[in-house]
Amino acid sequence: MLIEILAAGSTAPQNAFGFWEAMQQGGVIAWSVLAILTIMSVSSFYILFSKLFEQNKVMKQGQAMRSSFWRAATLKEGAAKLDKNSAYRQIVDDAIKADSDHAKLTDPVEAHDWLHGSIERSQDLIKSKLATGLPWLATVGATSPFIGLFGTVIGIYRALIKIGIAGQASIDAVAGPVGEALIMTALGLGVAVPAVLAYNWLQGRNKRIAEQLAAFSNDVLGYMASDGGVKPIAPGAAAAAAKPAAPAAKK
Repeated sequence: MLIEILAAGSTAPQNAFGFWEAMQQGGVIAWSVLAILTIMSVSSFYILFSKLFEQNKVMKQGQAMRSSFWRAATLKEGAAKLDKNSAYRQIVDDAIKADSDHAKLTDPVEAHDWLHGSIERSQDLIKSKLATGLPWLATVGATSPFIGLFGTVIGIYRALIKIGIAGQASIDAVAGPVGEALIMTALGLGVAVPAVLAYNWLQGRNKRIAEQLAAFSNDVLGYMASDGGVKPIAPGAAAAAAKPAAPAAKK
């Protein structure tokens, strides 16, 4: 008798209202909502890391440009120092091509306007590439809470049906459907919040990259419009110019 009591006391009660138990009670709808939210979450993190990789790549290209490009004698020599797939080299190559194509125009167009339009179009292509995938993050952030809410509504509906069949609102009758409803709400928010944060963060980084590209494009346009007369000072040259000259030795 004592052994049976000890054995009964050592046996932990089984939890019939866990996550998987609630999902099984939800049936096809609960599993479908879970599958959709899982796909949204995985795709959001994939976009986050892939866009982060692209942005870091462009930022490193900007550092390489600032350290070497304006040390060159001509734009072609400066472009040769940049990586072939560099966004900054794309702007320079498009500017050089636009300058050579301007002489082929039969309809007279102001050279400055032609160069400005070509460089701006090159910037837009780069910014458009960096922005790919971000609309999906915005879509996930906006819609995933409502997808979770759909599962919540179905769970509450199932709880009400069980109450109506049982004739009374007992805890054991409604715990499963209510738990399923709360899980759907939590999943929807768990998918939406990271997507919104990632969207805002990546958008901010894209804005800073766009500002750097615009500044570089303006420098290139000024250089070409002045035939090389207007040229930004390279970081190393600026430091050397700011360094005071050594005092002359006394005789």
